[in-house]
Amino acid sequence: MIEEKIKSLEEKIGFEFRNKELLKTALTHSSYSYENQENENEHNEKLEFLGDAVLNFIVTDYIYKNFPNFSEGDLSKLKSAIINTSSLYEFAKKINLGECLLLGKGELLSGGREKATILAGAFEALIAAIYLDRGIAKVRDFLSKFLSPFFKKLKGKVLYVDNYKSALQEYYQKRSLPPPSYRVIEESGPEHNKTFKVEVVWEGKSLAQAKGRTKKSAEQRAAKKVLEEIFGKQIKDLVAELFFMHKKETK
Repeated sequence: MIEEKIKSLEEKIGFEFRNKELLKTALTHSSYSYENQENENEHNEKLEFLGDAVLNFIVTDYIYKNFPNFSEGDLSKLKSAIINTSSLYEFAKKINLGECLLLGKGELLSGGREKATILAGAFEALIAAIYLDRGIAKVRDFLSKFLSPFFKKLKGKVLYVDNYKSALQEYYQKRSLPPPSYRVIEESGPEHNKTFKVEVVWEGKSLAQAKGRTKKSAEQRAAKKVLEEIFGKQIKDLVAELFFMHKKETK
């Protein structure tokens, strides 16, 4: 089974590993390793740690060279727009990474192949495996398939980048106003697949309500609704739970 998973993933990412064990480790979640200790299966958490560092370097290097007019603060926000669980989860789904993972029985039953944290971590582990097997240049090639479309939309523009909830808080802070608060007003669904309904409140007034699979995603969607009321069409969705507010176009 693992050989089939390895072959399938190699076809999707466009190259063959010299050391198949690296890829096998990148695809092995800790839950699987703990349930199969007799096989001495190594899991992917150490690779995830390394992959996070490699990803940080490549993204930081790219935005430093390609967005020379950005301040340090804006560069940090731009980097966080890429290096976060939501973005990495979307990247992982593009190559069906979840279907290739080795998961324990508990994780399989609870929908582990679709969990954002598991997929994002596995994507970072995959980055580390590629780095150890082929070097930094190959990782750049691999990541370019995901990062280039994202950055292409930004190039030539001066943008403020952040998540909806943080942006809404900054909007109020810049006007010396107390920030809005968030409260869960409804929970539904089974424990492993809950839906949360969240309300944004400011000075006792309900500004917006939204639903999400997690409290955080519901809060982001609710904050987005408020921002859309404030800025209208200036807000454009480019990736999950992120937004870009155009300050001005550069020539």
